[in-house]
Amino acid sequence: MLLLVSNHNSRAADGEIIAGRGFWPGLCVSLKHNSRFASYTLLVKGDFPYEMDIKIPFSLVNNDVKNDKLTIIPGYWFMYNMYALIRNANKYEVRDKRLLKNQYLEYDILAPDTVNELFNAIKMIEHAVGSDDNTELQLSQEEVIHRGKTKLTHGGDQVPSVVHMSGFEHSKRKVEIVKIQEAYSLFKRFIKYYGTIHLIDFLIKHRYEDLRIKMRDCQRKDWENIGGQLIEKDAIQHLLNGIKSGEIDHWEDVHKNYHELSRGYPETKLAHALASLLEITGESAETLNVEVIKSWLIEAIEHKRWMVKEIYESRAKDYQNPFRNMVYNSTEERDVVVGSLEDNSFILQQRQELIDFEMSVFALIAKYSMP
Repeated sequence: MLLLVSNHNSRAADGEIIAGRGFWPGLCVSLKHNSRFASYTLLVKGDFPYEMDIKIPFSLVNNDVKNDKLTIIPGYWFMYNMYALIRNANKYEVRDKRLLKNQYLEYDILAPDTVNELFNAIKMIEHAVGSDDNTELQLSQEEVIHRGKTKLTHGGDQVPSVVHMSGFEHSKRKVEIVKIQEAYSLFKRFIKYYGTIHLIDFLIKHRYEDLRIKMRDCQRKDWENIGGQLIEKDAIQHLLNGIKSGEIDHWEDVHKNYHELSRGYPETKLAHALASLLEITGESAETLNVEVIKSWLIEAIEHKRWMVKEIYESRAKDYQNPFRNMVYNSTEERDVVVGSLEDNSFILQQRQELIDFEMSVFALIAKYSMP
């Protein structure tokens, strides 16, 4: 049973709980209004006594009652439960039983909303690391971010194991962000992978010259999640302005606008993905060349292999857990009841998708390796 309750923090009217896609509160979680959560935030079971604004996606958030602090593991899903993360995305899409799918609902973990949150999180991490021991130095915000980026890029002892951030909880107690280096590296890798898989789809259907033209015009804009449909913030504002001016004065016109935006979503998402790829790599349409693209393709294969490996290993933990196994007389009995790990249909599906992905990407690499 999932029970999410809210504590009123005043005699005023009810507030709001705002959560991005993939938000998951643990059993019997108690929250205070107003609170906001980035996409794929996982809340550990418990009572959270203060309002929260969790800005880093894919995080685990724990109210450490004993030590009176809030602890956040950014990128928790990437590090510890890739199986559930990817399987849930597939499961939600399968469960979409709409007879008329005239509105594009996003189920992928990597999309304009989550990727923008990853970019924001990278900046926050860089700032936190850059200002961690900045008590005596008088640096601008840009200098602090550059300092943190340098430390994180080189890694090692320069990066603290724990940093403190403000603005995540409406309290005076500590908010600790742990596993900073791992999260930072993973966030950059996933952004690059997001951009590359869309680049691959584009190159399969178009010429290299078309890619350069496309990249000159693409921009990474702000997006909003409107009931599962992701829409550029500018487009939402345009719709609102039309309603306010009376240009749009019927529900049919509003629905028509939504459907037009939905039809155009794959193209606008592609532009966002390509812009994200250029931004995270520091490349531009002018500096881009075939060798750079080939290196991105190879990295995409390596990342996909790593993901499939993590999917398998995160699921394997359940089979290796002696406390889960103790109710069965043998491993054979367990496999009859819950199914064999090696016969897991989702893992087999992911392995086949990896094979298909490798074949298509290697074909592209071969194409661009021809004289």
